[in-house]
Amino acid sequence: MGTISVTILIFLIFICIAIASLIVLKIKGRLIPNAVIAVLFCFATCIASVFGFINYGEDYDAYKKLQWQTLTPDQIQPLVDNGYTVFIDVTADWCNICYANKAGVTHREKIVNALTQKHIILMQGDWSQPNMVVENYLQMQGLNSVPYNRVYGPGAPNGIVLPSQLTVEAVMFALEKAKG
Repeated sequence: MGTISVTILIFLIFICIAIASLIVLKIKGRLIPNAVIAVLFCFATCIASVFGFINYGEDYDAYKKLQWQTLTPDQIQPLVDNGYTVFIDVTADWCNICYANKAGVTHREKIVNALTQKHIILMQGDWSQPNMVVENYLQMQGLNSVPYNRVYGPGAPNGIVLPSQLTVEAVMFALEKAKG
């Protein structure tokens, strides 16, 4: 726990003690406005939320472990034939949903841990600039837009198409099913 977290925790404890003291004084007959207690309670709730967010426990730099290879469609089937699971991510810098997918799913520690297993190969096609390999791959899939994610593996040699807006559950399900 960092210095900021300890400070927030101490401050939160202090506010809770103050609220409890005010409630005890009110019960003993002191004129303590209910609004004061309510405001302090709301304040404590906000601080607790910040504390919970800071100490969520997730490694926000986990995504740095991901080792992406350039999308090479003709290598997918041989890798699957050799028992590998291949996770395809076609993305672009100008794609807002792609950024949301990264922040909300593929850069999350749970997904990073799943994607960094030895039997998983990561291939990424970047369509930020014109790229014939990416364009041809998308056309073979019957698409002309990003984001596009697909998981191939021994259990899914034809691949499992993931939804445009990824979810942790969808990715985990596809990885498990593709593994075979």
